[in-house]
Amino acid sequence: MRKSPVVALAIVALIGALGVFAVVQTFSGTIKLPKIGPECTVRADGEVPLDYVQMANAATITAVGLRRGMPERAVVIALATAFQESKLENLDDGDRDSVGLFQQRPSQGWGTFDQIKDPRYAADKFYASLKKVKNYQKMRVTDAAQRVQRSAYPNAYEKWADESAVLARALTGRATGAVECSVSGSPVLRGAAAATALTKGLRLDWGKRLPESATATEAARLTVKVTSASAGWRYAHWLVAHASATGLERVRFGDLEWHAPDGRWQAVSADGGAGTGRVVAEVFS
Repeated sequence: MRKSPVVALAIVALIGALGVFAVVQTFSGTIKLPKIGPECTVRADGEVPLDYVQMANAATITAVGLRRGMPERAVVIALATAFQESKLENLDDGDRDSVGLFQQRPSQGWGTFDQIKDPRYAADKFYASLKKVKNYQKMRVTDAAQRVQRSAYPNAYEKWADESAVLARALTGRATGAVECSVSGSPVLRGAAAATALTKGLRLDWGKRLPESATATEAARLTVKVTSASAGWRYAHWLVAHASATGLERVRFGDLEWHAPDGRWQAVSADGGAGTGRVVAEVFS
């Protein structure tokens, strides 16, 4: 039976791919295939895929907002703004002298280059400006963001409203086990160094909002005592969001546990759980 041109082309393509496979194996001994899918996924009445950098920046923006006592609506507006301006990446440049997560400009009084490149400083300045916008909570996301940003594309922020609402629900603690990141390979930090980095990051992002009981109880463990489930999930999700840069191996809260290699929250036994009064983070030893 005669093969169709489409079938013939498919066979040729397959042979070519196998040939490349063989050549790579011959010269390198191993093959590294490209990663398929996002490194992090947030699920909270919707689903948003992010990479490690975007996830960590989203968590920091949220923490700064909550630290300032801003409502969840403000967090949604801030996240939508950062999505549009930088795709949640801390950029070194942009239009004219724009820089950072929110593409703020030193020439417009937002701060120095180094200040704006600090995600916490940039988020704090954004919230401070947003707070001055009268009735911003009743505005469309794009209108509130535009009052702060004065962009040449005033309607662009609205397209990120849904994604930002999903992130805000998860990162403010209104969703359970909603932030999942799969972290493989060798950890960037281990033991006491990793626990110290986690503690420092928590205190920088959360400030006085972080309970004084947040302590590195052992070289490879950090415990945060909390008074509510929502507070617990705020910190648990923040920890997972920053896992790739800190050497975090697992997080436990309530009857769920997140483990770095598989990246998912799984049920644990009563003996293995951390309870609802504390979030327990363990780093690689």
